Amino acid sequence: MKAYYSLFAIIVIMHFVTLVNITIFNSEWDGFALAASTLLFLAGVILFSMERRKQKKLT
Repeated sequence: MKAYYSLFAIIVIMHFVTLVNITIFNSEWDGFALAASTLLFLAGVILFSMERRKQKKLT
């Protein structure tokens, strides 16, 4: 799977977490939503940096 598909999926999940927190839980789980979004962001950064390193080694 290409890296941009994974990064796009991470962004979609981050927005879904925020949407569910606001619509279903009436913003009562803000701490959980923030923690989940932060962890997903870090996963995206790690994935991006791994792909970037792999591309630099190939060239």
